[in-house]
Amino acid sequence: MIAWLSSSPARHPRPGLLPLLHLLLLMCALWSVALPSMAAPSDVPGQWHALSPAGIAATPLQALPVTGGEFEFVGTIELPSTDRWVLDFRNGHVLGRFHHTLRDERGRIVWQAAGGLQSEVEDEFALRHGRELALPAGRYRLHTRLSSPYFIAPPVPYLDRLSHYRGAIQAGNALALAGIGLFAGLAFYYACLGLSRRRAAEALYAAFIVGNLLYNLASLGIAHDLFGIRWFHLSSVPILFSNIAYVAFVIALLNLRRAQPWLARTGFGVIGLLAGLALMAGLRPSWAMEACRLGVGLFLGFGLLAGVLRSRAGDPLARRYLVANLGFAIAGGIAITTADLGALYTVTVEHIGLVAVAIEVLLLALVLAYQFGQLQRDTARALQQAEHHLRLAHTDALTGLPNRYAFEQALAALPPHGGLSFIDLDGLKRFNDRHGHAEGDRLLRDFAATLQARLQGQAVLHRLAGDEFVALDHGAGALRVRQALTETVQALRAAGHALAGASCGCVRRHESEDLAQLQRLADERMYQDKRQRQGVRDTAGAPPLGTEGAKRQEAPSLRADAGG
Repeated sequence: MIAWLSSSPARHPRPGLLPLLHLLLLMCALWSVALPSMAAPSDVPGQWHALSPAGIAATPLQALPVTGGEFEFVGTIELPSTDRWVLDFRNGHVLGRFHHTLRDERGRIVWQAAGGLQSEVEDEFALRHGRELALPAGRYRLHTRLSSPYFIAPPVPYLDRLSHYRGAIQAGNALALAGIGLFAGLAFYYACLGLSRRRAAEALYAAFIVGNLLYNLASLGIAHDLFGIRWFHLSSVPILFSNIAYVAFVIALLNLRRAQPWLARTGFGVIGLLAGLALMAGLRPSWAMEACRLGVGLFLGFGLLAGVLRSRAGDPLARRYLVANLGFAIAGGIAITTADLGALYTVTVEHIGLVAVAIEVLLLALVLAYQFGQLQRDTARALQQAEHHLRLAHTDALTGLPNRYAFEQALAALPPHGGLSFIDLDGLKRFNDRHGHAEGDRLLRDFAATLQARLQGQAVLHRLAGDEFVALDHGAGALRVRQALTETVQALRAAGHALAGASCGCVRRHESEDLAQLQRLADERMYQDKRQRQGVRDTAGAPPLGTEGAKRQEAPSLRADAGG
């Protein structure tokens, strides 16, 4: 975020501790940057003056205005010994152009140096405005001309020994480069995620990170030193738009348009204010940084409001977002309200802003990871429900066999060498009338389970309706189906169903291209088989199903030679 927004362990920690661990690591990193900067440096005593139109130092200033301008610093440098020194600015790195001039006690110019984000002069030290000087011990007069469109923090000239300065700036530079790498990687990841999933939340979050990436590239001097980019307003314009992207991200992340429409409308109002601030910055460039500060305060406030209200409504995602945003708000609030860092010489407000945004992007990465996990869990549950409903739609509730719908789909895919066999359980209606529907249902279940087991996977049994069944085979043949049916009848008789029997009609797939005609043919053969067996039974004098002469009759009449 704007400057002021300025290794996995051996055992995986509990998810709730991860944000605290990331925060602790970042605080340690900032502390490691601060420690080396609290030793030898000292401020140059002196006074800033506003320059008159003629370029003369006129009005003394208590503090430099944040809206920038042209100024001159007049101070005194005491060099206690002949050594190599570095003159730099503390507090902030966003400076337009500066020019140092040192004069000895006789008024002679003994040293000059220039630089700044708008300057063509290359920095002597990476990502720093420090300038080396080597002069004899003595007293010197420093005149520093400074021109800048605005300031993030008021610059204060300070002096440090070269040997200490080199070591002190290394941690800050490493932090800057690591932060840029983090932002670049996450921006690319979330941009790809948003595009691939077509989700606004990830795409807007990527836009927010890109804005902060561009800002930090400019404000930390990386764009100037590594890429030769000298457009000063790169340190403000990206933030004006990333602020807008963040508010839109919160609206999308917490689904405010559906969950709390009035809060979404409030967010759109904040976006309107942020757009107005961006317009103001375009009309009054010197106020761009103040527009950025105000914009950061607006989106932080809206984020906290949305997080609190949605958390109170019981939204688990909002609770996690609120924790992440609180860490960002604390660090960001410190950054946007801090003007003077005191004894922190090589740590600038830009570094604090970098850490603040790093905290935000890492903690929000955990929030988005939770959201991804929740979406995955919801999707898995939906798939399980869909599979369950699909099974119900394809399954006969009484017998557990595939139903007519499943049969029609399987029949359409039946290969030319396959076949189907229509099977009818004889006399079921009379059996139900005599013994009741509960016993009839038990008979159907026993018949279905026994026949399916006897088919041994060589054919699939379906229940069409009532006492009608059909077996589909992919090449086992009609004889195998008839044999399994005969074994089923025998098993049912052995289990106490005295007069078990069924009719069967078989056809092969190649007998007709028309599936409806194929089914009619199988149905005709099944009824032909039923009539033939009925004639045999009548000739043998077998008592009809359900008559008083039927001993131990528990099932509809079926012949053992079910094939007919």
